[in-house]
Amino acid sequence: MALTPDQIRTTYPLPVYNYRVEIDGVPVAFSEVSGLSAAYDTHLHAESSLDGRGAVWMYMPGQSKPVSLTLKKGVVTGVSVRVLFGWLNTIALNRVVKKDIHVRLCDENGSAIVSWLVRNAFPIKLDAPAFTASANEVAIEGMDLMADAVVVEQA
Repeated sequence: MALTPDQIRTTYPLPVYNYRVEIDGVPVAFSEVSGLSAAYDTHLHAESSLDGRGAVWMYMPGQSKPVSLTLKKGVVTGVSVRVLFGWLNTIALNRVVKKDIHVRLCDENGSAIVSWLVRNAFPIKLDAPAFTASANEVAIEGMDLMADAVVVEQA
């Protein structure tokens, strides 16, 4: 039995290449985003049993772990220096600027279906591209960020 377009839209997974990134609402083109994960520390907790058999051991969730995000993009005149290096430079000036980042997974029409909101992100590292005289590749730079949390939002 053939599926209708609506059935295909709701049952087939979305491809990972159709996404967009916004830093404080401003779209910035990145070729790769990694590290979108939420994790918690765990603690081993001993609790005495009521029947006198000794301790009962349980794992309990603890504090959330910080988010470590990596963004990669091609070097573009103006954008690389003005946006990324300028943001990293706020740390050197002791004026840390934290920004919210949205990573939106889109359907075939470009409409956001699922969004990941990275809260209070700030840069900790900016990697220049690797320079090789024998290569014929695009210059890719990478930026590592730390953030407070990742929240998943359904569109």
